[in-house]
Amino acid sequence: MDKQKLFDSFIEVMSKFAQIRAVVALRDGFIMTTPFTICGSVFLLIANLPIPGYGEFMASIFGNDWTAPFNAVAGGTFNVLALIVVVAITYKFVGNEGCDASMASILALSTLLILMPPSLVTENGQLVGDIIPKAWVGSNGVITAIIIAFFVSYVFCYCEKNNVGIKMPDSVPQGVARAFTALVPGMIFFTVASVLYGLCHYLGAITLPELIFKIIQTPLQGLSDTLAGGSIIVALQGILFWAGVHGPNVVGGVVSPLLIANSLDNQHLIDMGMSLINNPEAKIITAQVNDVFVKSGGCGLTLGLLLSGIFTVKSQQMKSLLKMAFVPGLFNINEPLIFGLPVVFNPYLLVPFVLVPLIALFVTYFSISMGFMSPFSAVQVPWTTPPIIAGFLLNGWQGAVVQIINLAISTAIYFPFVRAQDKAMLKEEQDELKEE
Repeated sequence: MDKQKLFDSFIEVMSKFAQIRAVVALRDGFIMTTPFTICGSVFLLIANLPIPGYGEFMASIFGNDWTAPFNAVAGGTFNVLALIVVVAITYKFVGNEGCDASMASILALSTLLILMPPSLVTENGQLVGDIIPKAWVGSNGVITAIIIAFFVSYVFCYCEKNNVGIKMPDSVPQGVARAFTALVPGMIFFTVASVLYGLCHYLGAITLPELIFKIIQTPLQGLSDTLAGGSIIVALQGILFWAGVHGPNVVGGVVSPLLIANSLDNQHLIDMGMSLINNPEAKIITAQVNDVFVKSGGCGLTLGLLLSGIFTVKSQQMKSLLKMAFVPGLFNINEPLIFGLPVVFNPYLLVPFVLVPLIALFVTYFSISMGFMSPFSAVQVPWTTPPIIAGFLLNGWQGAVVQIINLAISTAIYFPFVRAQDKAMLKEEQDELKEE
């Protein structure tokens, strides 16, 4: 099999993978968590602005506990992420199948809560019961939430499509009838959850979320938090997008739970009073590294493409396109370039489109590992925040400097490829003028 056929086979497999029901629901479900994470980030950012003396100034006005209201918002968003995830993924999966998404989501939420640890031990050694522990309904419970969402979605849709349930007469109001229809799948979910709880409790003195965290989530997070793992994520995003498949959506649907969990783990270290800089327990590869530093201007760090060509191109087609795409590019919207230039299946731009984000990842990774930048906490910025501003908000002047370095490198790398593209387009325009 030659290289082209091998590449075509790879793209075909990834395209089919992107259409799998579970992958679509996972991707769309995590998109639904965006309002919670962004809003929670705003309040965390207000409480932790990277401005020297800011905390002391606010404490002098509002007292030492001035961050408590802001942290309460973070506690109601980031610290219940697993609850949001199980509802969102189930809602999307079941809704896409044309079944009762609202009822299925509620059942999934209840199933997850059944499996949660019912008590915790305080720092003083006191056992506190009848609680919903935020330690396990936050980032630590995300993988468990995803598994439960898929289980509930498949079983619920099967039962509804095959009329497995209590069928009420037509005279019964539809809302009541739907509630009775959900009784059978509900009993299935709760019975399975009860059995799993009992097995984990009596055989291992543990709960299912704790078990899944130890054997699945921790290794996966460790794998994602490596330069090799990050490189695979970044390279796949670029290759797939160049091939016409929305790489960030496909890859993000799988890895976003892990990258978000990495940043939430870092936030937990901060909450414990620990510094993230040069802390071996801190995670380096987080959602912010991928979203803000690797994709400035959009996937492929195409703001560098715009900067390299907007003042130098000579073909009318590229001039008009780059001018049109420049303002959206400042806000990380690069679809005009991806599909207008296009970048998709463009042989001139494949190498820089994949290479530039990888170099940006290396620069960002080593900036953090060497202590120039701090690893990222739960604070995020809206994805449309312009580069340099986003870096400053997340990591102070150091974050802005790293983004500037990444943009400078990307502009330099894109320049010869953009020039080659421009020459080809200019020749086409000149040939068309000659024919006229």
